[in-house]
Amino acid sequence: MKKIFFYSKNKNGSALPYMLVIMFSVSIILVSLIGYVVSQIKYASYQARKEESLQIAEAGIYFYRWYLAHEVEGKTAQQMNDFWNSGSAYGVTTPYEAEYKDPYGAGIGRYRITVTPPEDYSTIVIVESSGWTYKEPSLIRTVRVRFRRPSWSEFMILANDNMRLSSTTEIFGPFHSNGGIRFDGVAHNIVSSSRATYVDPDTGATQPGVWTSWPNEYNTTMGSNVFLAGKDFPVNPQDFNGVVADLALMKQAAQASNTYFNNSGRGRHIILKNDDTFDIRTVSSYNAYSFNITSYSGSWQNFPIPDNGVIFVEDNVWLEGTINSRKVSVAAADLTFGTSPNVFIQHDIHYTNYDGTDVLGIVAEQDVEIIRDSEDDLHLDAAFLAQKGRVGRKYYFNNYKTLISIYGAIVSNQRFGFGYTDGTGYANRNLWYDNNMLYYPPPYFPTGTKYALDLWEEI
Repeated sequence: MKKIFFYSKNKNGSALPYMLVIMFSVSIILVSLIGYVVSQIKYASYQARKEESLQIAEAGIYFYRWYLAHEVEGKTAQQMNDFWNSGSAYGVTTPYEAEYKDPYGAGIGRYRITVTPPEDYSTIVIVESSGWTYKEPSLIRTVRVRFRRPSWSEFMILANDNMRLSSTTEIFGPFHSNGGIRFDGVAHNIVSSSRATYVDPDTGATQPGVWTSWPNEYNTTMGSNVFLAGKDFPVNPQDFNGVVADLALMKQAAQASNTYFNNSGRGRHIILKNDDTFDIRTVSSYNAYSFNITSYSGSWQNFPIPDNGVIFVEDNVWLEGTINSRKVSVAAADLTFGTSPNVFIQHDIHYTNYDGTDVLGIVAEQDVEIIRDSEDDLHLDAAFLAQKGRVGRKYYFNNYKTLISIYGAIVSNQRFGFGYTDGTGYANRNLWYDNNMLYYPPPYFPTGTKYALDLWEEI
């Protein structure tokens, strides 16, 4: 029988290309996979350095917050002004740079701080902090924040006495008193007191620091029908005695701008004008009961409103008029002879713009007084401050007025008011909070002594 032989040479040879193709494909996949892993590792490292740079920049911000707390907290307005103008504040004249260390004390990067100090009448400080690591020094991240000292104009009502507001009162801004508060209206913002308890002068009973006599305070969801944003007590008090330092700084600013007027006659009558000026005249006599001006001495004079916005009279002031695109503070205080002047108001005081462009502060060492012959429908745009006395209107028998509307803020040492229980005074009282004063307070208006961080952004 004939044998048949089979040869596998061709089969072995044909498998080799397949193996090469498979090996080549696997190598491509492996190279790609390795490249991907390496790129991910690099990306993760980049992201880690990027995040570290941001954290270092933020560390610079918090260092500066600590620095401000130690340098200016608790100081007067003049001392704060001196600090910023000294040339030695970190980051103002030249950038401040420091090393950032890990928990073991090893340096891992640096931050550089540059600071825009507040303008003379502002409470706002802008701080920029740039951070980077030693491993990626070209990867720099920068954070910009805004620090500000909360101004007293941020309160719709700020008082230093026990307060009572009736059921017809509706308030939209924050309300604080160093005394106790009985509030029977509707509050859309926080109502706070520095007292845990107090003796209510109207009832003689001991009450919580903030309370209402309305029996149905809570609705079915147990929310308050009175304190819509809540109440807070006891909290730290506001220092009315410290306003003397703010008045002294205002006087200094007015003297520098030639808008300081000394103790002469019985005070000054000032009319603010919408052309960036004001008229002023010396009052030689006035009625001590109605506070109406009865005679003048000299003629009217016209002055430009100064760049720093301060008009200071070391005597009584009768004020009215309109401002246009200006931030102004008018003060009546006697820091030389020891008397306590008032601001008297008879006619409207208006803004031209209601977008924060126009801001007016009216500061009296004693009272801000709405006089007897004030307008029946009186509209006032301003933040009012009575350092020793009160913002309000005396009791005039059988003197009835229709409406007083205040757009701004009220700061009153003593209990304020514009109407009485027998119907005299203003029957209707509208108090509207000017939200623009949160960031644009009147020039040199009193502020707190602590800087708060209220804006953060990466640039």
